[in-house]
Amino acid sequence: MSKVNLAEISSKLDSSNSKDRLLALASLREVEAQDAVPLIKKVLNDEMLPVRSMAVFALGIKKTDECMPILVKLLETDPDYGIRADAAGALGYLKDINAFEALVRAFYEDTEWLVRFSAAVSLGNLGDVRAKQVLLQALHSSEPVLQQAAISALGEVKAEDCIEEILVFAQSQDWLIRQRLAESLGNFNTEKSISALKFLLKDSNPQVSEAAAHSLEKVKAEK
Repeated sequence: MSKVNLAEISSKLDSSNSKDRLLALASLREVEAQDAVPLIKKVLNDEMLPVRSMAVFALGIKKTDECMPILVKLLETDPDYGIRADAAGALGYLKDINAFEALVRAFYEDTEWLVRFSAAVSLGNLGDVRAKQVLLQALHSSEPVLQQAAISALGEVKAEDCIEEILVFAQSQDWLIRQRLAESLGNFNTEKSISALKFLLKDSNPQVSEAAAHSLEKVKAEK
C-alpha cells in the first residue's frame, strides 16, 4: 500500500467520527503488519468501545513483536471485561506459546465468564496439552459456554486421555454442546471416539449430525 493511503488511514483514525475510525481500521486488512500495528496503536485507548474492540482484535491478526506484550497487559489490567475478553481471544489468534501463562492466569483469576471463555478457547488455539487441567476445570463448570469451549479446546490440544470425560456430553440436552463434541472428536482416531461419532451421526439435530459426518470424514482421511 502506498504511503499516501497509509497517511489517509492515519488521518481517518484521528477523525472525531467513530465511523471513520472503524472504517480506517477495517482498511488495514490489506496492510502489512509492520505498517498496520503503529496505526492500530493510535486507537487502543479510543473513547468508543467498538473502536477499541476492533483495534484489539486487529493486533491478533497483524502479528509483530509488539503485539503480545500489549495484549497481555490489556488482558491483565483493562477495567472493561469486554476488552479483556477481546485481548484473550486475540492472543489465541497470535498462536504464540508465550501467551500460555497469561491465558491460564486469566482463566483462574478473572471473575467474568466471558474472559474465562475467551481464555479457554485461546488455550485450545495454542494447541499445548499443558492446558488440559485448566480445560477440565472449564468442562466441569456450571456455565454451558465454558463447557463448549473446553470440549472444543480439549480436541484441539489432542488430549486423548480426556475422551471419556467429554463423551459424558454425548447426550446433553444442549445441541450446541453436542455439536462441539462432534467437532472435537474429529481430532481423535480411537475406537471410542469413532463409536461416539457414529452415535452422533444419528442425532436429531441436523447441525450435530453434519458435524459428526464431517469429523468421521476427517478421521478417515488421516488414516
